[in-house]
Amino acid sequence: MGNCFRKQSKLLNSEITPSELMMMKSFPVVKLHGPENNILTCYMRFALHYKPVTLQFVPSDAYESPVLHLQDDIVTGNVETMLHFLDMKFPQPRLSRGVSGWFDQTTPLVVWVVLLQHRSMLWHLERMVRWGGDLVERGGKARGDPVMGSPRMEVKKFGRSYSQMLEVMLEHAQMEEKVVFPILERADRGLCKAANDEHARDLPMMNGIKEDIKSVGVLDSGTAVFQEALSSLVNRLKKLQVHCKEHFHKEERELLSLMEATELCKDEQDRVLGQCLEVMPGTHTNQFRFFMEGLLPHDAIHYLDMITQSSDKNRAISMLRMLVE
Repeated sequence: MGNCFRKQSKLLNSEITPSELMMMKSFPVVKLHGPENNILTCYMRFALHYKPVTLQFVPSDAYESPVLHLQDDIVTGNVETMLHFLDMKFPQPRLSRGVSGWFDQTTPLVVWVVLLQHRSMLWHLERMVRWGGDLVERGGKARGDPVMGSPRMEVKKFGRSYSQMLEVMLEHAQMEEKVVFPILERADRGLCKAANDEHARDLPMMNGIKEDIKSVGVLDSGTAVFQEALSSLVNRLKKLQVHCKEHFHKEERELLSLMEATELCKDEQDRVLGQCLEVMPGTHTNQFRFFMEGLLPHDAIHYLDMITQSSDKNRAISMLRMLVE
């Protein structure tokens, strides 16, 4: 089952093939009743998009919490109860905690925030590199996906996608510098200097790629100059991808592994989680769907678990509704 965002975008853009449409019609219908502004209702609406089902959401204030109807089964309760039911009925992809061993409650929340953001950014970088490589192969002479339009239109869409990714990456670096690194610095001064230096090193490269995309966008597609500029752009993207992989792996190996030594209590973890969300406003508002698209289903559910744990319930509901509406 593909990512829910890709499934939704295909529906919106009328890309569904007749065979796919027939397959979707054959999916069992799951009815979800519940209050629209309820955190658990929004959570389950999001989770159900990962399952091979046809979702019928019925807003209803008659229920205090959401209720699932699948044929003769009626299920309500907490998140784990409902996810476990869905995993029993539709095993792939598995979403409930502990089913595949991916969830570790001993790891500080801030570590999970950083790890999952790394995974999303690497997924988007890989996608951009593959997309750029496909553009180079076609050389502006042949169209790819018809939804992309002309070669020049596709380059513009490529640029918008890169700008979205860049915003997430810049806010992630800011979050580390303002929230994560100070926690470690209090325990061991100078511990994060190398990581900060790498942020400063990669920034000119990331901004340079954005300018390169603008330059390619005004060239005549199919010309030798266009092809050369496009090839240079993809090479810079690949270089950025390598740098980010190395940087992320080094952080995870050397810095995040030390976070447990800081022994943050639950209240401190909740406060730090709130700070992480606050210093990444774009990622968790207008770019939130884009960010979540880069996560595997169980990672996306894990990220939502943390958001729903945050003390700011209004913000949590707002973020969840952005994903399902």
